[in-house]
Amino acid sequence: MSKSDVFHLGLTKADLQGATLAIVPGDPERVEKIARLMENPVKLAAHREFTSWRAELDGKPVIVCSTGIGGPSTSIAVEELAQLGVRTFLRIGTTGAIQNHINVGDVLVTTAAVRLDGASLHFAPMEFPAVADFACTTALVDAAKAVGATTHIGVTASSDTFYPGQERYDTFSGRVVRRFKESMQEWQEMGVMNYEMESATLLTMCASQGLRAGMVAGVIVNRTQQEIPNAETMKQTESHAVKIVVEAARRLL
Repeated sequence: MSKSDVFHLGLTKADLQGATLAIVPGDPERVEKIARLMENPVKLAAHREFTSWRAELDGKPVIVCSTGIGGPSTSIAVEELAQLGVRTFLRIGTTGAIQNHINVGDVLVTTAAVRLDGASLHFAPMEFPAVADFACTTALVDAAKAVGATTHIGVTASSDTFYPGQERYDTFSGRVVRRFKESMQEWQEMGVMNYEMESATLLTMCASQGLRAGMVAGVIVNRTQQEIPNAETMKQTESHAVKIVVEAARRLL
C-alpha cells in the first residue's frame, strides 16, 4: 500500500484537496455511483471495507468514502477523515422501516438515534444523545422534497447486530436474548421509524466532537409486512437516496 497519512483509509491530506465534506455510505459499491453524480470523479483508494473517491460540486471538493457495516468500522472512517480535515459527514444507507405508515421507496431522515450499539460508548457516555446536526438535517429534508421523495423525519434505532439486535427470528438458532425480545414493539410505540446499524456511532462521534453529521436512508422493506426486500425495489430506492444526499451536499458546501 502506498504511503498515507492515516492508518486504514490509505489517504493523504493532499488527496482530499481541502475537502471538508464527506458522503459516507456503508457499501463500497455505492461509492463510485455517488461520485459519478458529481463532477470530476477520481478514485483515491480501496483498502478492506474502505473505498474512497473524490469529486466536485460547483467546483468544490467532496469525498465519498465507504464505512463498511456497523459502528466499529464507521468510527474508523469518521476518525481518519476528520484527521484529514473533513468536518461534515452525510451518511446514506438503506433501511427496514418498522412503522405501518412508512412505505417501501420512502426516504427517512434521522434526527437522532437510539443507541443500541457499543461503539458510541467509546466516545460519550450513554446519557449523551446521538443527535444529527440541524443544518445537515435541514439540507437532507429540503433535498428530499426537491426530488419529490415521500419523506419521514424522526428517530432511528441503531443496532450493533443485524439479527438479534433488530429482533429477527429468521436465524440459525431462532433465539433472541431477553434484552431484545418484544423490543421492536416498544420502539414502534415510541415512534421510532426504522432499524439500521451505523447512525448511533456516527451521530454520537460527531455531536460530541464538534463535527456535523446527517443521515438519510431509503426504505427497502417494511418489517411489519415482510423481512426480505425485492432486488429491483432496492436498486430504485438506493438510486433515489443517492440523488438526495448529493443534492444535500451541494446545499451544505
